Amino acid sequence: MKPIIHPVFEPTTCSWQYVVACPITSACVIIDPVLDFDIAHFRVTTESADSLLDIVTKQEYHVAYLLETHIHGDHLSAAYYIQSTLWARGQPHAPICAGENVTIVQNIFAHKYNIPKEELENSFDRLFHSDETFRIGELTGVAMYLPGHTADHGGYKIGTNVFVGDSIFNPDVGTARCDFPGGDASTLWRTLQRLLNFPPDTRLYVGHDYPPSNEAAARDPLSFVTVQEQKETNKHLKDGSTEEDFVQWRNQRDHVITEPQMVHQAMQVNVRGGKMPGRSHDGKALLQYLVTVPKTLLTG
Repeated sequence: MKPIIHPVFEPTTCSWQYVVACPITSACVIIDPVLDFDIAHFRVTTESADSLLDIVTKQEYHVAYLLETHIHGDHLSAAYYIQSTLWARGQPHAPICAGENVTIVQNIFAHKYNIPKEELENSFDRLFHSDETFRIGELTGVAMYLPGHTADHGGYKIGTNVFVGDSIFNPDVGTARCDFPGGDASTLWRTLQRLLNFPPDTRLYVGHDYPPSNEAAARDPLSFVTVQEQKETNKHLKDGSTEEDFVQWRNQRDHVITEPQMVHQAMQVNVRGGKMPGRSHDGKALLQYLVTVPKTLLTG
């Protein structure tokens, strides 16, 4: 049975979000939903998440799960907003889910940002073991562990489709950075080989697409290509690429690229499963922003 797949592109962070539904029961999952964050004005809005809710409403779906591939460092998760909105509309509780290694990343960033332990407890309703199965109506989903980009990174296989998050990108983009805490280029290489061992017609749905800036190569964002297309044309992984070459290139590249623009805001929200910090001021959430300063200016 083929699932119904609704890809939704969020252009500010170049993120793909997905609504994936069972054609028989109308049960669905939402994968990697995005909260809109205006970094110039420090304002969070919900247009992108509301567009996903509009699909659910118009198609008369009921949401079985809200699925995160990992703790994202480049956008804020809308999982909690969607869960709360559905609950307010009288729909059953839709659990927020991730892989079990999400706790590793939570612990790292809880220490970095002084996040109270109680704000992390139960932030995710279900943590999947590697290759654990779950039901989406008459469909079977498989929670895959796909580390390398981050220590907690995973994906979801539904039918002949794999939602790969930020492990592999479309062929002209290549692969994900590995310089976040717990990331590792050799580990990512092994993850990529696992993905490329799927049958050639398997569709790999990506977490981002960054269309070329070169006008001659311009194209619309792509949500997926097949395993065969990746093996033949991915600029980092074409047949004949070696692990040694990949690791050397990936490490050199990651050493010079800048961190995501909203990484501090994203990590503080996303380790909480999309919830805002408990601290607030004048009706606004308080997020920490780390700044490198001379040691002589530090007072504590």
